[in-house]
Amino acid sequence: METLSGRSLIGFREGRGGDEPMYATNPATGQRLQPGFLPATREEVDLAAELSAKAFDVYQRVSGHDRGAFLRAIAAKIESAAGEIIERAAQETALPQARLQGETARTCAQMRLFAQVAEEGSWVQARIDRPDPNRKPAPKPDLRSMLRPLGPVVVFGASNFPLAFSVAGGDTASAFAGGNTVIFKAHPAHPGTSELVGQAIQQSVRECGLPEGVFSLLFDAGPQVGTELLKHPLVKAGAFTGSRTVGRILMDVAASRPEPIPFYAEMSSTNPVFILPGALHERGDNIAAGLHTSFTLGAGQFCTKPGMVFLPQGSEAAAFAKKLQQLVAGSAPVHLLTKTIHALYDSAIAARKADPSIKRVAEGPPAAKDVSFAVSCALFETDAASFLGSELDSEIFGPTTLLVQHSSHDQVLSIARSLEGHLTATIQGTEQDLREFADLIAILENKVGRLVFNGFPTGVEVTHAMVHGGPYPSTSDGRSTSVGSQAIFRFARPVCYQGFPDNALPAELKDSNPLGIWRMLDGEMSR
Repeated sequence: METLSGRSLIGFREGRGGDEPMYATNPATGQRLQPGFLPATREEVDLAAELSAKAFDVYQRVSGHDRGAFLRAIAAKIESAAGEIIERAAQETALPQARLQGETARTCAQMRLFAQVAEEGSWVQARIDRPDPNRKPAPKPDLRSMLRPLGPVVVFGASNFPLAFSVAGGDTASAFAGGNTVIFKAHPAHPGTSELVGQAIQQSVRECGLPEGVFSLLFDAGPQVGTELLKHPLVKAGAFTGSRTVGRILMDVAASRPEPIPFYAEMSSTNPVFILPGALHERGDNIAAGLHTSFTLGAGQFCTKPGMVFLPQGSEAAAFAKKLQQLVAGSAPVHLLTKTIHALYDSAIAARKADPSIKRVAEGPPAAKDVSFAVSCALFETDAASFLGSELDSEIFGPTTLLVQHSSHDQVLSIARSLEGHLTATIQGTEQDLREFADLIAILENKVGRLVFNGFPTGVEVTHAMVHGGPYPSTSDGRSTSVGSQAIFRFARPVCYQGFPDNALPAELKDSNPLGIWRMLDGEMSR
């Protein structure tokens, strides 16, 4: 792997960049890290888009087998440079080595999952309706359809996952697997990590004999480069993981273009947890311990962090809160990822302390007032009446959660109906609880993308069945997922071929089915 240059990677070229470099900061020490990274210029944005569009003309026709080989090559390159990548990521994020090792493994695993999907090929959803020349009153034509890639995709890096939701993350992997080219806008929190992974992809493009422009990586400290990319007429889709404020701005940019494009944003989620009476009675202490681990994991900077917890009021709720109070009071300070996240967390915690409807139950030992981004864990409590009609369901990025005690079954349902869209909802219950609260589950099915029973939401498996999405504002389009193999469908559209001779059809639609994929033939699934 090459040393860091601090320059954008534009196809096979190194960008020159603007005049004012940006620097990553070590969250644990406040130290400015070298080198400086120069933001891409407008001319470099244009060049990246032009190379991406030109490469797409070729890459969209690359076989699924060759796309799979490309994705596997990326995974192998990342693994070969894992020590260097993890060392830099630790400096830029202050995340522990074990976490970064796990995230590296996940990043490579999702590359290989999408390689498998591309190689197998049935994801294109091929459908064939054979003709009937004798149908009356008019003959039925030969109709065949399949999914085709969209074109150049702009992907925005996330602050909280320097690997798995970054340069070689799920958005990039799913776009590549579907035949799209990718222009990646690096997150300013971890530019060095981004460049190292970007080098792995750039080298894989070369070694796999793919055209220049299949991948580019651009740096910028602010919104300018990302906005210019999303507005560029050659760009055909976008993907983003971050705050609701920025996600909403980018959604509007994508929608207001002369040619609007699909934009998939994962924005904010508070991930409600409902502790039902039977579970609270049987295993309240165990649930408290699991909840504490979940909302402090990764310093509470996971998009699936449980940020509000609903439980029936009474002596068992008081015992639950006391157990959680003990755990929080013993929690050491943690480091947040960026100065902005640190400031927003401090502001949100101060606002909750000043709110007379909220009680501060516990807070960890105070963080040192130095140059680091350290904060204390915090636990708050309120009642259902205060919660309903308030804005207490807003996401707070960091190690805190809110207990909400309710008084009746109907009040639980009112709370559930009041919720906006979230990525997850968790139910801690017994089989009897599930029978008694079937109406709660029915409501939550329309509020979230993933329902968790007797677990916690902070583990997101990369599998075929996983859904990491949800109704607005958790995402911009609740019909999609950004994790799991179904993510490939975001960057594809159906194309129908009517009356074409067999030799002019894509291989996926030929009569002989040379790829051996699953297809719908006259309404029946067949190989």
